[in-house]
Amino acid sequence: MFWLINISILFLTCVLLAGIVIPQILLIAFRKQLFDEPDERKIHKGVVPRLGGIAFKPVVFFSIILLIGVNLSLGNTEILANIHSEVITLAYGFCAIMLLYLVGMADDLIGVRYRAKFIVQILCAIMLIAGGLHFQGLNGLFGIYNMPIWISYPFTVLVIVFIINAINLIDGIDGLASGLCSVTLFFYGMAFFSLEEYLYAMLAFATLGVLIPFYYYNVFGNPEKGKKIFMGDTGSLTVGLMICFLSLKLLLSAHTTPDYPNALILAFAPLIIPCFDVIRVYFHRIRNHKNPFLPDKNHIHHKLLAIGMKQRAAMVTIVSVSVICTVCNIYLSLYVNINLLVLIDAFIWISENIWLSKKIAKCQAQKN
Repeated sequence: MFWLINISILFLTCVLLAGIVIPQILLIAFRKQLFDEPDERKIHKGVVPRLGGIAFKPVVFFSIILLIGVNLSLGNTEILANIHSEVITLAYGFCAIMLLYLVGMADDLIGVRYRAKFIVQILCAIMLIAGGLHFQGLNGLFGIYNMPIWISYPFTVLVIVFIINAINLIDGIDGLASGLCSVTLFFYGMAFFSLEEYLYAMLAFATLGVLIPFYYYNVFGNPEKGKKIFMGDTGSLTVGLMICFLSLKLLLSAHTTPDYPNALILAFAPLIIPCFDVIRVYFHRIRNHKNPFLPDKNHIHHKLLAIGMKQRAAMVTIVSVSVICTVCNIYLSLYVNINLLVLIDAFIWISENIWLSKKIAKCQAQKN
């Protein structure tokens, strides 16, 4: 009950504070003319601030530290004992997130070259590894159960950088990145709570708490009234790194018993859509002799828009599919071999994209 009360208070505090801070960011953005200008690649109309992510990490860290202070003032030292046992992991994780937060904020304000962002992301990944978070194996995927350190460390760096950019690149229509991340954080929070890893459940639900007010302003805000905002790179990069931090911890903490879901599926099933999407987009760009790191309009949400879906319908469809996919994968991992499960996921994803491509071609032929 102690942890349930604390997690609930922390979640509500983050919702409240983010709901107060985001309107203030909107006010400053309009006074200082800090907008995300529309162009031929972007979908939104009119000027919209893209500084929503500036609120995320300060609100989360402030709320957690405040909660710790209140607990200690009341004589509740249990939370401090838990922090002591995880202090190295948390210290490196928080430093990595703050570093990427500063780079994301610089990118939103003045622009940062993608090569520089990659270097910082690699540094952040190394910090997480220094905190003890790295792949020890793949829980049976490709028959790999254990990894030597010389493979584990670079592989972990590759996965962290990949996931951060997958979250960043899926942020293409209102509510999509925040919706998918909210689904992921909810599943992580529930998983950590069931594993009695309460500190990490707090981090998951605190981050979920700041995304809820942002989602409201991002999806339902009226740009003509100055009420709409984007999360920008500050938001997508830091939330992406937080998800990497939590997913690796969940992978290492989950039970390995036959009656418990496969730890790799539990940790990464909520990320299937952004990860599969970025792999397909990268291969598509390379096949067409384009720079794989430069943006285009070939993501899954662009395809849904191309067949006539409205933005909100496309967002709800993708987020709903993510929920169904996550639940099905976690449940089936109890009964189905992980290699077969990943193969089924890939087959469904490829088939869906082939169908969408044919549908788009048909729509374009009808217009012509």
